[in-house]
Amino acid sequence: MMGADVPAQQDVPARLGSFLAFDFGLKRTGVAVGNRLTRTATPQPTIRAEGDARWAPIESRLAEWEPDALVVGVPLHPDGAAHENTARARKFARQLRARFRLPVYEVDERYSTTEAHAAGARDADAAAAAIILEQFLRSLP
Repeated sequence: MMGADVPAQQDVPARLGSFLAFDFGLKRTGVAVGNRLTRTATPQPTIRAEGDARWAPIESRLAEWEPDALVVGVPLHPDGAAHENTARARKFARQLRARFRLPVYEVDERYSTTEAHAAGARDADAAAAAIILEQFLRSLP
């Protein structure tokens, strides 16, 4: 479930074509880049930094890819209930929005890491970010 200040995915303007996605974690944040045209995502190297140290690598990725918007995976319990990491991921999404002044969309990311491991991903965090982004892209009209 998205926060009140987060646009619904179907409200994504057509002019937004490129996206950078994040699978937020306290120690590692998976990253993927993708676009609306191909509806595919490509994993990027995971950011291995905690706290404020993660902002410089994120800023570098934004400068490199120049996305139109950002996507953040929000973890939930299997029944859809929020938990401690749900709040952390939503806080991260709010911080991204405030720091970089880009639209930020939240995606239910249940099982993305499990799916990445099952696919044999070497970097499960980056693969999970790609899964999150492709799920988001498939939801767009």
